[in-house]
Amino acid sequence: MAAPEAWRARSCWFCEVAAATTMEATSREAAPAKSSASGPNAPPALFELCGRAVSAHMGVLESGVWALPGPILQSILPLLNIYYLERIEETALKKGLSTQAIWRRLWDELMKTRPSSLESVTCWRAKFMEAFFSHVLRGTIDVSSDRRLCDQRFSPLLHSSRHVRQLTICNMLQGATELVAEPNRRVLETLASSLHTLKFRHLLFSDVAAQQSLRQLLHQLIHHGAVSQVSLYSWPVPESALFILILTMSAGFWQPGPGGPPCRLCGEASRGRAPSRDEGSLLLGSRRPRRDAAERCAAALMASRRKSEAKQMPRAAPATRVTRRSAQESLIAGGTDLKRELHPPATSHEAPGTKRPPPAPAATSSASSSTSSYKRAPASSAPQPKPLKRFKRAAGKKGARARQGPGTESEDLYDFVFIVAGEKEDGEEMEIGEVACGALDGSDPSCLGLPALEASQRFRSISTLELFTVPLSTEAALTLCHLLSSWVSLESLTLSYNGLGSNIFRLLDSLRALSGQSGCRLRALHLSDLFSPLPILELTRAIVRALPLLRVLSIRVDHPSQRDNPGVPGNAGPPSHIIGDEEIPENCLEQLEMGFPRGAQPAPLLCSVLKASGSLQQLSLDSATFASPQDFGLVLQTLKEYNLALKRLSFHDMNLADCQSEVLFLLQNLTLQEITFSFCRLFEKRPAQFLPEMVAAMKGNSTLKGLRLPGNRLGNAGLLALADVFSEDSSSSLCQLDISSNCIKPDGLLEFAKRLERWGRGAFGHLRLFQNWLDQDAVTAREAIRRLRATCHVVSDSWDSSQAFADYVSTM
Repeated sequence: MAAPEAWRARSCWFCEVAAATTMEATSREAAPAKSSASGPNAPPALFELCGRAVSAHMGVLESGVWALPGPILQSILPLLNIYYLERIEETALKKGLSTQAIWRRLWDELMKTRPSSLESVTCWRAKFMEAFFSHVLRGTIDVSSDRRLCDQRFSPLLHSSRHVRQLTICNMLQGATELVAEPNRRVLETLASSLHTLKFRHLLFSDVAAQQSLRQLLHQLIHHGAVSQVSLYSWPVPESALFILILTMSAGFWQPGPGGPPCRLCGEASRGRAPSRDEGSLLLGSRRPRRDAAERCAAALMASRRKSEAKQMPRAAPATRVTRRSAQESLIAGGTDLKRELHPPATSHEAPGTKRPPPAPAATSSASSSTSSYKRAPASSAPQPKPLKRFKRAAGKKGARARQGPGTESEDLYDFVFIVAGEKEDGEEMEIGEVACGALDGSDPSCLGLPALEASQRFRSISTLELFTVPLSTEAALTLCHLLSSWVSLESLTLSYNGLGSNIFRLLDSLRALSGQSGCRLRALHLSDLFSPLPILELTRAIVRALPLLRVLSIRVDHPSQRDNPGVPGNAGPPSHIIGDEEIPENCLEQLEMGFPRGAQPAPLLCSVLKASGSLQQLSLDSATFASPQDFGLVLQTLKEYNLALKRLSFHDMNLADCQSEVLFLLQNLTLQEITFSFCRLFEKRPAQFLPEMVAAMKGNSTLKGLRLPGNRLGNAGLLALADVFSEDSSSSLCQLDISSNCIKPDGLLEFAKRLERWGRGAFGHLRLFQNWLDQDAVTAREAIRRLRATCHVVSDSWDSSQAFADYVSTM
């Protein structure tokens, strides 16, 4: 009896509250109710008026509302604003109530966007609150425009911040300054614990203040937070200083900007211990002066420039020793001003025959060996180097303004990173890449003015870095490669359409150096670009050789490059350590995806990669072309002999019309669980003979679980032939079938469904029917799908085949 008494008491309490608040609510609604009583909109019901009154006074009645019985609470939930609806979520779940439908309706009414069909929304509350946070931060939503969003007792940013798992910063770094402001300190602290992914989209040129705010934001979210992934999307003209800032902060480096406030968290964490190299005191050695990252990069550029000049000097002149060590010492000698060194007087010349002082003894054997490897070069007839020019932003860009004063320009962290040599105006090229490869290939990086990262103490760094359509300049590629060489916490790297060109060699050197680091955790590499200086199979061999512990490799090259092709006269070939004829050592590769450019591929090179990948479980070949069906058969035979763990095999956009015997060989493989032939022209030749052979092979395969055949012009006849796979005398265990884009008509699909019913086969899983000609007879198509749903889960769409055909003809 106790439970009914409690329920009755709470109901009476709600009635009392409703009665006390109804008169006020009724007085506000009386005039509109009277005027619309005879219209289409009826006046609100008494319960709804009471619920609105209770919602308006939730600051006082919240604890009582939480204690209401489930049936009453369920009617009040849609009347609450988003803040109390979010707070009452846990109580509603305990009473067996769900708020997902309410949050979905709020999304449709307020966000007014439809989620992608590929997105599976598991929690509409989290999705709404995350989008709401972004809109409020950017100022694209007015919270005062809707009573469900406005409540003076709550801060929209603070209340929704704990649901933010992914934050996107766009254009002129909108939102970065607001987040680091003192009034939003609690918001930033909440984001530091909840945010996992930070994305940058369509960035533009930004000013110094915005970059300083971004520096503080990244420091708190990455170094003192939980952000594990940084992604950059669609940045056609990257601002070098901003790009390098994001990279270095993501790698765990931190140096306060000029005039920036000190980090409160760093002060608490560093109390009682000596400052580290990553906290503004990056020391190059006990006897070397302090230099920031800008000076070190400037030293690298100066060293490479001097090496380039030394190579161009005539041999007949007196020799002068030019070494990386001397270049470094000339920059960091005590009392030497870096600006004066970067801008030498135009009239200063060395006398003919004068030699520079000998370099100081090297501290390590590696440094001495690298120093002695450089040749002597004359100096008398060498042209005097021109002053280096600073990087200038493009004129007219929004937000770009000149820096003035010694406190802004000379002390900026990345002020000297992007220096355009004056020689480039005269057609001379700086060979930074050679210096970078030398530094990453086992020698001491400090000899180039770059820090020995492996010996420094870092802050926390991210584990996933993604760069999509972000062109990398030489300086940016050099910085990325230098960071990668010791980025041991990095687990996944994606470089998509970055215009690497010959910088791919530096990337391979840095990946090889990273693989040699203890604790290297890089297990996934996704690389795609328009051109490559190496053939794709040579590039794959080089990557697998450099990263033997890699688990996932996805590589795609759209076009064979003519400009960077090593075979073109005048172009230097790749370094000898990049490619070689020696066998690839055994690796840990489990997933390999390759997208090929047009042209026949050498099957032996692909087979050498497969032979070294004994743990391979998934292989995907896109647009691969072989010289003959025998080469394709050689690849399949290698898979059968060396890749016994292979479970999934996918071919896309390959002409397999002449490889029908090889396809049958695959379907008889008793280790594969899923095979995909996507747009492979399987049934272009001999369909009447090939289809029965294919069905017979599948009926005898009891391990194959999934078969995907999109885009092969199967037609009604082919579909009915495939139905025999599910007959009573079949031992097939096929449970997933994809027959999308196969010119299937409604009558053929209906007959397919009837045959499945006739054989009484149980539910076999999923059937995909996208982009077939089912719109030619909608009634028959619906009947066929209704029958199929009794047997399997059908996924289809409302595709307009006539419009698709018209679009195809218009592009011919």
